[in-house]
Amino acid sequence: MGAEAAIVRVQCFSGTHAIACALYGVLRPGDELLGVSGAPYDTLEEVIGLRGRTEDGLRGSLADFGVSYRQVELAEGGLFDLSAIAAAVKPSTRMLHVQRSCGYAWRPSIPVEEIGRLAAWLADAHPSIVLFVDNCYGEFVEAREPCAVGAHLVAGSLIKNPGGTLAPSGGYIAGRADLVAAASRRLSAPGVEGGATLGMNRLLFQGLFHAPQVVGEAIKGAHLVAHVMGALGYTCNPAAGAPRTDIVQAVRLGERDKVLTFCQAVQRCSPVGAHIRPIAGVTPGYGDEVVFADGTFIDGSTLELSADGPLREPFAVYLQGGTHWTHWVIVLREALRSIAELGGGVEALYAEEESDEPAAAFKRYAGRRTLRNK
Repeated sequence: MGAEAAIVRVQCFSGTHAIACALYGVLRPGDELLGVSGAPYDTLEEVIGLRGRTEDGLRGSLADFGVSYRQVELAEGGLFDLSAIAAAVKPSTRMLHVQRSCGYAWRPSIPVEEIGRLAAWLADAHPSIVLFVDNCYGEFVEAREPCAVGAHLVAGSLIKNPGGTLAPSGGYIAGRADLVAAASRRLSAPGVEGGATLGMNRLLFQGLFHAPQVVGEAIKGAHLVAHVMGALGYTCNPAAGAPRTDIVQAVRLGERDKVLTFCQAVQRCSPVGAHIRPIAGVTPGYGDEVVFADGTFIDGSTLELSADGPLREPFAVYLQGGTHWTHWVIVLREALRSIAELGGGVEALYAEEESDEPAAAFKRYAGRRTLRNK
């Protein structure tokens, strides 16, 4: 990670948990957390205190501990608005929060080079402020990680990229040694920052060893999805052929039923729980109805292959992972057939004419035999 220190713990049960430990480790009553990449991921809203159960007064949130929060939107093109950030910084601002991945927002994910630009500005203008990066979905996609370009602290989940689909649980926090130590004490207790590994060390190390290979397959799958869905007229983020800084591929389907249909097709093509039919529902940590398709060997392992999305405008589905890029061929074939049955306007996909551009795009990646079989 290019960091001074790190903790890797199976006791971190999610990326949000690891992020929360990092935030609580640094922030104190009267401090301000300033988001500089727009709104945080949905599950962090309750950690911050932006949303939650009002009957208990948002007990345990940063707001409950007297930590305030404001945010600055990204500039056009998904870059940091340094002038707006400079104007927003106050004497109480203790930490800048960056969400590297787009999450459920329709924006570009943030390249490591751009995080380096922010870090260089911060080191010159406000050297006492901590730069924290939510690194979920971004690990090993680029040649460098945020700490290598000046971020002070990063956190993420082992059931995403760095677990290589083998880690059954866990998360990591990496960065400046004193900040990592502070975060570890929020995970456990001062003086007892260790913790049982529960016999999982082999899986964590082997998962880390496999992680770059699996991330590479996930990126290939994301490119395939963007090429095929883009050729069919759906807006994709990132677009086909665009540079990547995380494994998330978003496709704007435009209709609630299409999001549900797509996720149900992903579940039918999954190695685990293929008989399950995902439906929209209220999930802890999310403010809107969400649908999840994740028929994975490790529950919630989005690096294996998953699709999800909130049931709100612009009705986009967010795709992650894939241990083999060819799995996305199977998923696309099933999903597009299901959307066609909805009247989704993809009938041209099944045309035999070489001149048909959507069909040609699909043939180029999936092969003529696959096309004819469907």
